Amino acid sequence: MKKIKELIDLKGRKALVTGGVGHIGHVCCEVIQELGGEVKILDLPECDLRGEEATRNFVRQTVVAMNGLDIFIHSAAYVGTTKLAGWAAPFENQTVSAWEEAQRVNVTSAFVIVQEAKKVLEASGYGSVILLDSIYGVVGPDMRLYEGTEMHNPVGGCVSKGALLQLMRYLATFLAPKVRVNAISPGGIWRNQPESFQERYVARTPLKRMGREEDVKGAIAYLASDLSRYVTGHNLLVDGGWTIW
Repeated sequence: MKKIKELIDLKGRKALVTGGVGHIGHVCCEVIQELGGEVKILDLPECDLRGEEATRNFVRQTVVAMNGLDIFIHSAAYVGTTKLAGWAAPFENQTVSAWEEAQRVNVTSAFVIVQEAKKVLEASGYGSVILLDSIYGVVGPDMRLYEGTEMHNPVGGCVSKGALLQLMRYLATFLAPKVRVNAISPGGIWRNQPESFQERYVARTPLKRMGREEDVKGAIAYLASDLSRYVTGHNLLVDGGWTIW
């Protein structure tokens, strides 16, 4: 029987991480590297996930450059703080164009990348796909959190995260048994939000604090490595208990 340190070892494993320059994406890259793996980041300006052909070309080039691919982590996403006209606005002012752009980045690009990388992930022997989701892909948003602030929760973000979970379930069955597909749904991450928002969020969270980027590291290490070789189709909630009420 292998020891934990053997199961968690990613030496020789190659990972592609979308949104690797972002807050959580950067943490994903750190985890892979800390465990001995190699990382290629897919992010702006090198590649725009809104473009299908550009995305497919980037994946092909990455597979050639890395001589394979074992792990794909989809962390790129339009979130509440994304600067996009018609996005983080009152519901009546959220636009269809912003909605469609978010679906393309949050969901469609993950489909495109897995489709393009399917054969090499299957050939890996260790294929693992991890989709970064959200508690708002699982439950509806608590609008009381935002009262009295200038913050908004774009409906397109919640809908795209719900769709991403269903994509995870589909891929988990379709790509089995050669590739495992799972999701991680973090709760609210502290980013210097208004004090009133933080107080309400903490009061509603069983562990009585907002999340930090490093809280996701254990989940990434688990799902990327052989620690989870018998786990697929699972959404790992890293939310301080938010969704158990």
